[in-house]
Amino acid sequence: MKFAILTFPGTSCEVDMHHALSTVVGGESEIVWHKDADISNYDGIIIPTGATFGDYLRPGALAKSTTLANQVVAFAKTGKPVIGVGSGFHVLVELGLLPGAFLMNPSLKFETGKVNVKVNTNTKFTSHYDENVVIALPYAHQFGSYYIDEKTAQQLQDNNQVVFTYTDESFNSIANIAGVVNEAGNVLGVMPLPERAVEEIIGGIDGLPFFESTLKNWSEQ
Repeated sequence: MKFAILTFPGTSCEVDMHHALSTVVGGESEIVWHKDADISNYDGIIIPTGATFGDYLRPGALAKSTTLANQVVAFAKTGKPVIGVGSGFHVLVELGLLPGAFLMNPSLKFETGKVNVKVNTNTKFTSHYDENVVIALPYAHQFGSYYIDEKTAQQLQDNNQVVFTYTDESFNSIANIAGVVNEAGNVLGVMPLPERAVEEIIGGIDGLPFFESTLKNWSEQ
């Protein structure tokens, strides 16, 4: 299974993602620049974190104007996996592949650290986690507060589309949501950074089952 790791001006963690996928869990991935890219021959795509186009206008908004944007939307409709992490989550929301919007952190500042999140294991991206497990993942963002209306939040919860949930309310996200999938289950957005938690030497392996689940489940379909 071969992933395209899509990069835009301001992307900053494509190498971390490539290392996690290709070196640590033994998958195959390539870093792909957004200009003149053709993603049709890949089995999955990932948009890593950073500050896409410097977060000008809105986080992820300018990525919508690139020629690659239409390809990403078309790719998602094929049912293949599409993952957006951090800034990549912003992009998926702007493309209309996931619901919601993002607001600044309550502090109005860029923040980084580790956060505890509860994992919903009923997805192809998370099945290797133990049921109801709480894990610790790094985060690094300024626009980390996920916003949706209460009706949509309830629909996501009822449909098992909420994949990661903060265990406290410090990020000011509606329903403490840290990650969601679309209704079809193939498009995932997550704010914490699993690629920064795949080796003990960098502080833990709580992100490892995320990549193991993704490679195993999507390779078998």
